[in-house]
Amino acid sequence: MPAHIARPSTTLAAHKVTTGEIADDIRAHHPDHPRLGAILRVLGNCGVETRYFTQPLNSPTVSGAAPIGERALEAFAGSLDMAERAARSALRSHGLEPGDITGLITTHATSWAVPNLDIHLADRLGLRPTIRRTALTTGACAGGATALVRAVEQALLHPGSRVLVVAAEVLSAAYNHADTKIEHMIYKALFGDGAAATVVSDEPLGPGLTLDSPAGLLEYVLPGSLDFYAGRIDGSGLHFDSTKAAMGGAKHVMPALLEWLAGRSVTVPVIHPGSRPIIMDTATALGLTEDDARHSLDTLSDEGNLGGVSVLRVLERTHGRPPADGEQALVVAYGPGFSLCALHATWTD
Repeated sequence: MPAHIARPSTTLAAHKVTTGEIADDIRAHHPDHPRLGAILRVLGNCGVETRYFTQPLNSPTVSGAAPIGERALEAFAGSLDMAERAARSALRSHGLEPGDITGLITTHATSWAVPNLDIHLADRLGLRPTIRRTALTTGACAGGATALVRAVEQALLHPGSRVLVVAAEVLSAAYNHADTKIEHMIYKALFGDGAAATVVSDEPLGPGLTLDSPAGLLEYVLPGSLDFYAGRIDGSGLHFDSTKAAMGGAKHVMPALLEWLAGRSVTVPVIHPGSRPIIMDTATALGLTEDDARHSLDTLSDEGNLGGVSVLRVLERTHGRPPADGEQALVVAYGPGFSLCALHATWTD
């Protein structure tokens, strides 16, 4: 039996923050930064107009000096609340009850919590005690695509599967004025908070993506890329770092992606909106245009980089202007150090 990925449901955080407000906040906290002018210019061209945070920009756990314990608790609470709302919306939109769900795959990387999102959601949603669970806790930006891969594997292996996939991130937890490098300032403008959920099953729950076998799944880690992108925790909170070696983004793994795709077409790109260059480098390598990648670019502009949530959000936007039945889609996301996760699927009306 094939595996089907249904339309996702996204929940955005409560507080809308503009790039102009972030620029003002950086000016206020770093008035003497030697590269302030360059930072502000880059922020204005980063491709993000607005994003949503679970707390106001001026709160202690975002732009303030709250300690790591307070930041972690706030981030997990915000993630869990958004995850529950997204999951309930996905179940409702597909006419499912919690007892119909046989598997749960969660991805969440922006705070430390034991039990993690999977156990909390199983309790809050009233899922089966025997549900198959996988909690991805370090996938970060690649987490949503990786969760879909694990869910497709489960649906292909177990007939009758209905696997709930939930991604939730509070990337505002990494907004930290202790970080003063230009790349850290850019991340302040790139990142947003949100959650998304979908259901992967062996029977279609409406229009969506269909995979017939594991041949449509790819995971790849770039050798020697351990420090390209990495998280770091200290007394002031969570930090997200990158090195000069990471410059070039998606181009590092594009040969591996194109080799895997050889002989297969792609007309529907669902590209993780990590940045405008990541989106366009991927689209260009696939022979696609800016218009083809519009759902990724619009997500980046309106909501920023939502980490593991992003590909689900882009897929939801794709449903808003659905492709023709039979078109070939690629879901692709990139994560730390430099890793790639992708699914090649057929759009089924």
